[in-house]
Amino acid sequence: MISPSPARSALDTDTPRPVPKPPVAALLTVLGSLTAVAPLATDMYVPGFPSMGAALGASSSAVQLTMTAFLAGLVVGQLVIGPLSDGLGRRRLLMSGVTGFVIMSLLCALAPNIGLLTATRFLQGVAGAAGMVLARAILTDRFHGAELPRYFAVLSQVLGVAPIAAPVLGGAILAVSTWRAVFVVLAVLGALLLLAVLRAVPESLPPERRHRGGMAGNFRAMGSLLTRRAFMGYVLVLALCAAALFAYISGSSFVFENLHGVSSTTYSLIFASNALGMLLAGALFSRLSGRGVRLNTLLTGAVCVAVLGGLAQVVLVVTVGETLAGTWATLFVIVSGVGMVVPASMSIGQALGRGAPGAASALLGGLQFLFGALASPLVGLFGEDSSLPMALIMLISVAAAGVALVALARPWRGAGEPVRA
Repeated sequence: MISPSPARSALDTDTPRPVPKPPVAALLTVLGSLTAVAPLATDMYVPGFPSMGAALGASSSAVQLTMTAFLAGLVVGQLVIGPLSDGLGRRRLLMSGVTGFVIMSLLCALAPNIGLLTATRFLQGVAGAAGMVLARAILTDRFHGAELPRYFAVLSQVLGVAPIAAPVLGGAILAVSTWRAVFVVLAVLGALLLLAVLRAVPESLPPERRHRGGMAGNFRAMGSLLTRRAFMGYVLVLALCAAALFAYISGSSFVFENLHGVSSTTYSLIFASNALGMLLAGALFSRLSGRGVRLNTLLTGAVCVAVLGGLAQVVLVVTVGETLAGTWATLFVIVSGVGMVVPASMSIGQALGRGAPGAASALLGGLQFLFGALASPLVGLFGEDSSLPMALIMLISVAAAGVALVALARPWRGAGEPVRA
Protein backbone atom coordinates (compact mmCIF):
# COMPACT_ATOMS: atom_id res chain seq x y z
CA MET A 1 0.00 0.00 0.00
CA ILE A 2 1.05 3.58 -0.56
CA SER A 3 1.60 5.30 2.76
CA PRO A 4 1.04 9.04 2.44
CA SER A 5 2.85 11.39 4.77
CA PRO A 6 0.85 13.35 7.34
CA ALA A 7 1.11 16.40 5.14
CA ARG A 8 -0.83 14.51 2.49
CA SER A 9 -3.51 12.93 4.65
CA ALA A 10 -6.21 14.51 2.50
CA LEU A 11 -5.43 11.85 -0.09
CA ASP A 12 -7.23 9.26 2.02
CA THR A 13 -10.58 10.97 1.62
CA ASP A 14 -12.90 11.67 -1.25
CA THR A 15 -13.12 15.35 -0.29
CA PRO A 16 -9.74 16.88 -1.19
CA ARG A 17 -8.84 20.47 -0.54
CA PRO A 18 -10.58 22.75 -3.07
CA VAL A 19 -8.42 24.17 -5.85
CA PRO A 20 -9.26 26.93 -8.35
CA LYS A 21 -11.75 25.46 -10.81
CA PRO A 22 -12.30 26.69 -14.36
CA PRO A 23 -15.58 25.82 -16.11
CA VAL A 24 -15.83 22.05 -16.46
CA ALA A 25 -16.60 22.24 -20.19
CA ALA A 26 -13.48 24.29 -20.87
CA LEU A 27 -11.31 21.99 -18.78
CA LEU A 28 -12.65 18.85 -20.47
CA THR A 29 -12.15 20.39 -23.91
CA VAL A 30 -8.50 21.11 -23.19
CA LEU A 31 -7.85 17.74 -21.52
CA GLY A 32 -9.56 15.94 -24.40
CA SER A 33 -7.41 17.86 -26.89
CA LEU A 34 -4.28 16.93 -24.94
CA THR A 35 -5.35 13.29 -25.08
CA ALA A 36 -5.82 13.53 -28.86
CA VAL A 37 -2.30 14.84 -29.51
CA ALA A 38 -0.60 11.43 -29.36
CA PRO A 39 -2.90 9.59 -31.81
CA LEU A 40 -2.81 12.59 -34.15
CA ALA A 41 0.98 12.65 -34.08
CA THR A 42 1.05 8.88 -34.56
CA ASP A 43 -1.09 8.67 -37.70
CA MET A 44 -1.21 12.07 -39.40
CA TYR A 45 2.01 11.52 -41.34
CA VAL A 46 1.28 7.93 -42.38
CA PRO A 47 -0.09 8.93 -45.85
CA GLY A 48 3.27 10.62 -46.49
CA PHE A 49 5.42 7.52 -45.85
CA PRO A 50 6.30 6.93 -49.55
CA SER A 51 7.30 10.55 -50.21
CA MET A 52 9.19 10.70 -46.91
CA GLY A 53 11.23 7.64 -47.82
CA ALA A 54 12.02 9.09 -51.23
CA ALA A 55 12.98 12.49 -49.82
CA LEU A 56 15.24 11.08 -47.12
CA GLY A 57 16.61 8.15 -49.13
CA ALA A 58 15.26 5.68 -46.58
CA SER A 59 13.71 2.23 -46.88
CA SER A 60 10.09 1.59 -45.91
CA SER A 61 11.20 -0.28 -42.78
CA ALA A 62 13.35 2.68 -41.74
CA VAL A 63 10.40 5.02 -42.22
CA GLN A 64 8.14 2.72 -40.18
CA LEU A 65 10.75 2.76 -37.43
CA THR A 66 9.97 6.45 -36.88
CA MET A 67 6.48 5.42 -35.74
CA THR A 68 7.89 2.72 -33.47
CA ALA A 69 10.22 5.33 -31.95
CA PHE A 70 7.29 7.65 -31.28
CA LEU A 71 5.29 4.88 -29.56
CA ALA A 72 8.33 3.98 -27.46
CA GLY A 73 8.59 7.62 -26.45
CA LEU A 74 4.93 7.62 -25.41
CA VAL A 75 5.52 4.63 -23.14
CA VAL A 76 8.70 6.01 -21.57
CA GLY A 77 7.22 9.49 -21.21
CA GLN A 78 4.12 8.30 -19.37
CA LEU A 79 6.07 6.05 -17.01
CA VAL A 80 8.41 8.93 -16.08
CA ILE A 81 6.14 11.99 -16.14
CA GLY A 82 3.22 10.41 -14.26
CA PRO A 83 5.09 9.60 -11.03
CA LEU A 84 7.05 12.86 -11.17
CA SER A 85 3.81 14.83 -11.26
CA ASP A 86 2.73 13.32 -7.93
CA GLY A 87 5.64 15.14 -6.33
CA LEU A 88 6.07 18.24 -8.52
CA GLY A 89 2.46 18.99 -9.43
CA ARG A 90 0.69 18.72 -12.79
CA ARG A 91 0.72 22.16 -14.39
CA ARG A 92 4.47 22.77 -14.59
CA LEU A 93 5.17 19.36 -16.15
CA LEU A 94 2.21 19.74 -18.49
CA MET A 95 3.42 23.07 -19.83
CA SER A 96 6.96 21.72 -20.20
CA GLY A 97 5.68 18.67 -22.06
CA VAL A 98 3.53 20.67 -24.48
CA THR A 99 6.41 23.09 -25.10
CA GLY A 100 8.74 20.17 -25.78
CA PHE A 101 6.19 18.70 -28.17
CA VAL A 102 6.13 21.96 -30.16
CA ILE A 103 9.93 22.09 -30.36
CA MET A 104 10.30 18.41 -31.33
CA SER A 105 7.58 18.75 -33.99
CA LEU A 106 9.50 21.61 -35.60
CA LEU A 107 12.73 19.59 -35.46
CA CYS A 108 10.92 16.67 -37.14
CA ALA A 109 9.84 19.02 -39.92
CA LEU A 110 13.46 20.13 -40.41
CA ALA A 111 15.10 16.69 -40.08
CA PRO A 112 17.70 16.23 -42.87
CA ASN A 113 17.93 12.43 -42.59
CA ILE A 114 16.00 9.44 -41.31
CA GLY A 115 18.26 8.91 -38.29
CA LEU A 116 17.65 12.38 -36.89
CA LEU A 117 13.94 12.09 -37.66
CA THR A 118 13.76 8.83 -35.71
CA ALA A 119 15.51 10.40 -32.70
CA THR A 120 13.29 13.48 -32.70
CA ARG A 121 10.19 11.31 -33.08
CA PHE A 122 11.17 9.45 -29.90
CA LEU A 123 11.57 12.75 -28.03
CA GLN A 124 8.32 14.02 -29.54
CA GLY A 125 6.61 10.93 -28.08
CA VAL A 126 8.14 11.54 -24.64
CA ALA A 127 6.90 15.14 -24.67
CA GLY A 128 3.50 14.23 -26.11
CA ALA A 129 3.01 11.67 -23.34
CA ALA A 130 2.66 14.52 -20.84
CA GLY A 131 -0.76 15.50 -22.19
CA MET A 132 -2.12 11.95 -22.02
CA VAL A 133 -0.84 10.92 -18.60
CA LEU A 134 -1.52 14.24 -16.89
CA ALA A 135 -5.02 14.62 -18.34
CA ARG A 136 -6.05 11.45 -16.49
CA ALA A 137 -4.26 12.54 -13.31
CA ILE A 138 -5.92 15.97 -13.39
CA LEU A 139 -9.36 14.40 -13.77
CA THR A 140 -8.63 12.17 -10.77
CA ASP A 141 -7.52 15.20 -8.75
CA ARG A 142 -10.59 17.21 -9.66
CA PHE A 143 -13.51 14.77 -9.78
CA HIS A 144 -14.87 12.01 -7.56
CA GLY A 145 -17.77 9.62 -7.31
CA ALA A 146 -19.99 9.11 -10.35
CA GLU A 147 -18.51 12.13 -12.15
CA LEU A 148 -15.14 10.50 -12.76
CA PRO A 149 -16.30 7.55 -14.93
CA ARG A 150 -18.39 9.94 -17.04
CA TYR A 151 -15.41 12.15 -17.78
CA PHE A 152 -13.11 9.23 -18.46
CA ALA A 153 -15.68 8.11 -21.02
CA VAL A 154 -15.18 11.47 -22.75
CA LEU A 155 -11.41 10.91 -22.96
CA SER A 156 -11.89 7.39 -24.32
CA GLN A 157 -14.21 8.71 -27.01
CA VAL A 158 -11.56 11.22 -28.02
CA LEU A 159 -9.11 8.32 -28.34
CA GLY A 160 -11.64 6.62 -30.62
CA VAL A 161 -12.12 9.61 -32.92
CA ALA A 162 -8.53 10.86 -33.18
CA PRO A 163 -7.06 7.85 -35.05
CA ILE A 164 -9.83 8.19 -37.66
CA ALA A 165 -9.36 11.90 -38.12
CA ALA A 166 -5.55 11.78 -38.20
CA PRO A 167 -4.99 10.12 -41.64
CA VAL A 168 -7.75 12.29 -43.14
CA LEU A 169 -6.09 15.46 -41.85
CA GLY A 170 -2.71 14.21 -42.98
CA GLY A 171 -4.03 13.42 -46.45
CA ALA A 172 -5.54 16.90 -46.73
CA ILE A 173 -2.21 18.49 -45.79
CA LEU A 174 -0.29 16.30 -48.25
CA ALA A 175 -2.69 17.32 -51.01
CA VAL A 176 -1.34 20.87 -50.82
CA SER A 177 2.14 20.42 -49.33
CA THR A 178 4.80 17.88 -48.30
CA TRP A 179 5.15 15.52 -45.35
CA ARG A 180 7.18 18.18 -43.52
CA ALA A 181 4.09 20.38 -43.35
CA VAL A 182 2.35 17.70 -41.23
CA PHE A 183 4.85 18.28 -38.45
CA VAL A 184 4.53 22.05 -38.80
CA VAL A 185 0.76 21.69 -38.31
CA LEU A 186 1.41 19.51 -35.23
CA ALA A 187 3.68 22.25 -33.86
CA VAL A 188 0.95 24.84 -34.41
CA LEU A 189 -1.60 22.63 -32.68
CA GLY A 190 0.83 22.21 -29.79
CA ALA A 191 1.30 25.96 -29.50
CA LEU A 192 -2.46 26.50 -29.40
CA LEU A 193 -2.76 23.83 -26.72
CA LEU A 194 -0.07 25.55 -24.66
CA LEU A 195 -2.12 28.73 -24.70
CA ALA A 196 -5.23 26.74 -23.75
CA VAL A 197 -3.41 25.09 -20.82
CA LEU A 198 -2.25 28.49 -19.57
CA ARG A 199 -5.82 29.75 -19.65
CA ALA A 200 -7.99 26.79 -18.62
CA VAL A 201 -5.89 24.26 -16.66
CA PRO A 202 -4.84 25.47 -13.20
CA GLU A 203 -2.73 23.38 -10.86
CA SER A 204 -4.93 20.54 -9.57
CA LEU A 205 -2.52 19.14 -6.98
CA PRO A 206 -1.71 21.70 -4.25
CA PRO A 207 1.64 21.40 -2.40
CA GLU A 208 0.17 19.87 0.75
CA ARG A 209 -1.18 16.89 -1.23
CA ARG A 210 2.05 16.12 -3.08
CA HIS A 211 4.31 13.17 -2.37
CA ARG A 212 7.37 13.81 -0.24
CA GLY A 213 10.67 12.05 -0.66
CA GLY A 214 11.84 13.40 -3.99
CA MET A 215 12.06 11.48 -7.25
CA ALA A 216 12.87 8.19 -5.53
CA GLY A 217 9.75 8.48 -3.39
CA ASN A 218 7.60 9.15 -6.43
CA PHE A 219 8.83 6.03 -8.18
CA ARG A 220 8.49 3.96 -5.01
CA ALA A 221 4.82 4.91 -5.10
CA MET A 222 4.57 3.47 -8.60
CA GLY A 223 6.43 0.35 -7.47
CA SER A 224 3.93 -0.05 -4.66
CA LEU A 225 1.08 0.03 -7.16
CA LEU A 226 2.76 -2.77 -9.10
CA THR A 227 2.38 -5.02 -6.07
CA ARG A 228 -1.36 -4.44 -5.72
CA ARG A 229 -3.16 -7.42 -7.21
CA ALA A 230 -6.48 -5.80 -8.06
CA PHE A 231 -4.93 -2.65 -9.51
CA MET A 232 -2.61 -4.61 -11.80
CA GLY A 233 -5.53 -6.79 -12.84
CA TYR A 234 -7.38 -3.76 -14.19
CA VAL A 235 -4.18 -2.43 -15.78
CA LEU A 236 -3.68 -5.73 -17.63
CA VAL A 237 -7.31 -5.82 -18.75
CA LEU A 238 -6.83 -2.41 -20.35
CA ALA A 239 -3.42 -3.24 -21.82
CA LEU A 240 -4.50 -6.57 -23.33
CA CYS A 241 -7.62 -5.05 -24.87
CA ALA A 242 -5.40 -2.29 -26.27
CA ALA A 243 -3.25 -5.03 -27.86
CA ALA A 244 -6.35 -6.36 -29.62
CA LEU A 245 -7.25 -2.86 -30.78
CA PHE A 246 -3.75 -2.15 -32.13
CA ALA A 247 -3.74 -5.51 -33.93
CA TYR A 248 -7.01 -4.46 -35.57
CA ILE A 249 -5.65 -1.04 -36.54
CA SER A 250 -2.45 -2.47 -38.03
CA GLY A 251 -4.06 -5.41 -39.82
CA SER A 252 -7.53 -4.33 -40.90
CA SER A 253 -6.49 -2.35 -43.98
CA PHE A 254 -4.68 -5.42 -45.33
CA VAL A 255 -7.64 -7.68 -44.54
CA PHE A 256 -10.29 -5.49 -46.15
CA GLU A 257 -8.34 -4.06 -49.10
CA ASN A 258 -6.16 -7.03 -50.08
CA LEU A 259 -8.27 -10.03 -49.09
CA HIS A 260 -11.76 -8.63 -49.66
CA GLY A 261 -10.83 -6.25 -52.47
CA VAL A 262 -12.52 -3.11 -51.15
CA SER A 263 -11.27 0.33 -52.16
CA SER A 264 -9.41 2.59 -49.76
CA THR A 265 -12.51 4.79 -49.58
CA THR A 266 -14.72 1.83 -48.66
CA TYR A 267 -12.18 0.73 -46.08
CA SER A 268 -12.28 4.19 -44.54
CA LEU A 269 -16.06 3.90 -44.22
CA ILE A 270 -15.74 0.45 -42.62
CA PHE A 271 -13.11 1.74 -40.21
CA ALA A 272 -15.29 4.74 -39.38
CA SER A 273 -18.35 2.55 -38.74
CA ASN A 274 -16.39 0.38 -36.31
CA ALA A 275 -15.07 3.49 -34.60
CA LEU A 276 -18.66 4.66 -34.29
CA GLY A 277 -19.38 1.44 -32.41
CA MET A 278 -16.55 2.30 -30.04
CA LEU A 279 -17.96 5.80 -29.52
CA LEU A 280 -21.48 4.50 -28.89
CA ALA A 281 -20.14 1.98 -26.39
CA GLY A 282 -18.35 4.78 -24.54
CA ALA A 283 -21.53 6.86 -24.51
CA LEU A 284 -23.51 3.87 -23.22
CA PHE A 285 -20.95 3.37 -20.45
CA SER A 286 -21.27 7.02 -19.46
CA ARG A 287 -25.04 6.78 -19.34
CA LEU A 288 -25.23 3.50 -17.42
CA SER A 289 -22.52 4.41 -14.91
CA GLY A 290 -24.29 7.71 -14.30
CA ARG A 291 -27.47 5.78 -13.48
CA GLY A 292 -25.72 3.73 -10.82
CA VAL A 293 -24.77 0.53 -12.68
CA ARG A 294 -21.61 -0.89 -11.10
CA LEU A 295 -18.40 -0.20 -13.01
CA ASN A 296 -17.23 -3.77 -12.47
CA THR A 297 -20.46 -5.09 -13.96
CA LEU A 298 -20.03 -2.90 -17.03
CA LEU A 299 -16.37 -3.92 -17.38
CA THR A 300 -17.17 -7.62 -17.09
CA GLY A 301 -19.92 -7.35 -19.67
CA ALA A 302 -17.64 -5.42 -22.05
CA VAL A 303 -14.86 -8.01 -21.80
CA CYS A 304 -17.40 -10.79 -22.46
CA VAL A 305 -18.66 -8.97 -25.55
CA ALA A 306 -15.10 -8.57 -26.88
CA VAL A 307 -14.29 -12.25 -26.23
CA LEU A 308 -17.48 -13.44 -27.95
CA GLY A 309 -16.73 -11.22 -30.94
CA GLY A 310 -13.16 -12.56 -31.15
CA LEU A 311 -14.33 -16.16 -30.87
CA ALA A 312 -16.95 -15.61 -33.57
CA GLN A 313 -14.36 -14.09 -35.87
CA VAL A 314 -12.01 -17.09 -35.57
CA VAL A 315 -14.83 -19.63 -35.95
CA LEU A 316 -16.16 -17.90 -39.07
CA VAL A 317 -12.74 -17.80 -40.76
CA VAL A 318 -12.03 -21.45 -39.94
CA THR A 319 -15.47 -22.82 -40.90
CA VAL A 320 -17.03 -20.49 -43.49
CA GLY A 321 -13.88 -18.82 -44.81
CA GLU A 322 -13.13 -15.21 -45.64
CA THR A 323 -16.35 -13.18 -45.78
CA LEU A 324 -16.58 -9.40 -45.86
CA ALA A 325 -19.81 -9.23 -43.86
CA GLY A 326 -18.63 -11.69 -41.22
CA THR A 327 -15.28 -9.97 -40.72
CA TRP A 328 -16.89 -6.53 -40.55
CA ALA A 329 -19.59 -7.60 -38.09
CA THR A 330 -17.29 -9.47 -35.71
CA LEU A 331 -14.74 -6.64 -35.68
CA PHE A 332 -17.56 -4.20 -34.90
CA VAL A 333 -18.49 -6.32 -31.87
CA ILE A 334 -14.90 -6.56 -30.60
CA VAL A 335 -14.17 -2.86 -31.04
CA SER A 336 -17.46 -1.93 -29.35
CA GLY A 337 -16.57 -4.12 -26.37
CA VAL A 338 -13.16 -2.46 -26.13
CA GLY A 339 -14.92 0.91 -26.31
CA MET A 340 -16.50 0.18 -22.94
CA VAL A 341 -13.47 -1.57 -21.45
CA VAL A 342 -11.30 1.56 -21.79
CA PRO A 343 -13.32 4.03 -19.66
CA ALA A 344 -14.36 1.32 -17.16
CA SER A 345 -10.84 0.04 -16.50
CA MET A 346 -9.39 3.56 -16.42
CA SER A 347 -12.04 4.74 -13.95
CA ILE A 348 -11.51 1.79 -11.61
CA GLY A 349 -7.73 1.87 -11.96
CA GLN A 350 -7.49 5.57 -11.18
CA ALA A 351 -9.84 5.14 -8.22
CA LEU A 352 -7.65 2.36 -6.80
CA GLY A 353 -4.54 4.46 -7.35
CA ARG A 354 -5.99 7.69 -5.98
CA GLY A 355 -3.14 7.96 -3.46
CA ALA A 356 -0.75 8.46 -6.41
CA PRO A 357 -2.87 9.48 -9.42
CA GLY A 358 0.11 10.32 -11.63
CA ALA A 359 1.77 6.95 -11.04
CA ALA A 360 -1.55 5.15 -11.59
CA SER A 361 -2.12 7.05 -14.84
CA ALA A 362 1.42 6.23 -15.97
CA LEU A 363 0.92 2.49 -15.52
CA LEU A 364 -2.54 2.49 -17.11
CA GLY A 365 -1.40 4.49 -20.14
CA GLY A 366 2.17 3.25 -20.44
CA LEU A 367 1.32 -0.46 -20.47
CA GLN A 368 -1.62 0.23 -22.77
CA PHE A 369 0.71 1.61 -25.46
CA LEU A 370 3.46 -0.91 -24.71
CA PHE A 371 1.16 -3.89 -25.30
CA GLY A 372 -0.31 -2.16 -28.35
CA ALA A 373 3.11 -1.52 -29.85
CA LEU A 374 4.11 -5.16 -29.27
CA ALA A 375 0.92 -6.49 -30.88
CA SER A 376 0.94 -4.26 -33.97
CA PRO A 377 3.71 -5.99 -35.98
CA LEU A 378 2.52 -9.51 -35.15
CA VAL A 379 -0.30 -9.47 -37.73
CA GLY A 380 2.06 -9.14 -40.70
CA LEU A 381 4.64 -11.43 -39.13
CA PHE A 382 2.38 -14.50 -39.39
CA GLY A 383 1.49 -14.16 -43.04
CA GLU A 384 -0.64 -12.13 -45.45
CA ASP A 385 -2.83 -14.72 -47.16
CA SER A 386 -5.52 -14.93 -44.48
CA SER A 387 -7.24 -12.83 -41.84
CA LEU A 388 -6.75 -15.66 -39.34
CA PRO A 389 -3.53 -14.23 -37.81
CA MET A 390 -5.28 -10.95 -36.97
CA ALA A 391 -8.32 -12.83 -35.66
CA LEU A 392 -6.22 -15.13 -33.46
CA ILE A 393 -4.11 -12.30 -32.04
CA MET A 394 -7.24 -10.34 -31.17
CA LEU A 395 -8.94 -13.37 -29.61
CA ILE A 396 -5.88 -14.32 -27.55
CA SER A 397 -5.56 -10.72 -26.34
CA VAL A 398 -9.17 -10.27 -25.21
CA ALA A 399 -9.27 -13.80 -23.76
CA ALA A 400 -6.13 -13.02 -21.75
CA ALA A 401 -7.87 -9.82 -20.59
CA GLY A 402 -10.71 -12.01 -19.35
CA VAL A 403 -8.27 -14.19 -17.42
CA ALA A 404 -6.65 -11.10 -15.84
CA LEU A 405 -10.10 -9.81 -14.89
CA VAL A 406 -11.09 -13.03 -13.12
CA ALA A 407 -7.73 -14.05 -11.64
CA LEU A 408 -6.41 -10.65 -10.55
CA ALA A 409 -9.06 -7.94 -10.58
CA ARG A 410 -11.84 -10.20 -9.24
CA PRO A 411 -14.66 -7.80 -10.15
CA TRP A 412 -17.19 -9.44 -7.81
CA ARG A 413 -15.33 -7.75 -4.94
CA GLY A 414 -16.35 -4.33 -6.27
CA ALA A 415 -12.92 -2.66 -6.09
CA GLY A 416 -12.79 0.93 -7.30
CA GLU A 417 -16.52 1.56 -7.27
CA PRO A 418 -17.36 5.26 -6.78
CA VAL A 419 -18.89 6.40 -3.51
CA ARG A 420 -22.37 7.61 -4.39
CA ALA A 421 -24.54 10.02 -2.47
